Amino acid sequence: MNQKLSIDEYDALEQVSKLQRSARPSACVARNTKRLCGIKLLAYRKDGSLELTESGRQVLFIKQCIDGLRAVANDSDSVLREAVATFLSKKAHIEVNPETGKTQITERGRECLADIDAQTKP
Repeated sequence: MNQKLSIDEYDALEQVSKLQRSARPSACVARNTKRLCGIKLLAYRKDGSLELTESGRQVLFIKQCIDGLRAVANDSDSVLREAVATFLSKKAHIEVNPETGKTQITERGRECLADIDAQTKP
């Protein structure tokens, strides 16, 4: 993820991922389409509608994983998407506490979040 994206651009990617083929994109998507197409996260289909590229899907998944990790760090009752939970547990960032049955962040997950926070500070 070499590009720094704004919250609005992430929101546009999320909206395009849920956008039905014939639906008209929102103002948020329209505002960010040119840049996101330029950095190859979105592409136009032959019929003129927008779709996420493979890079766009990866960027969106990484953001969902980071957001999921933060959610678990703040609240062990957080519910994660199945794909996100599977990925984070395979990478040993989260685990299920055998006593409570709740998801908790591991030391490795805390280190990962600290590293991400250190990189994003100016």
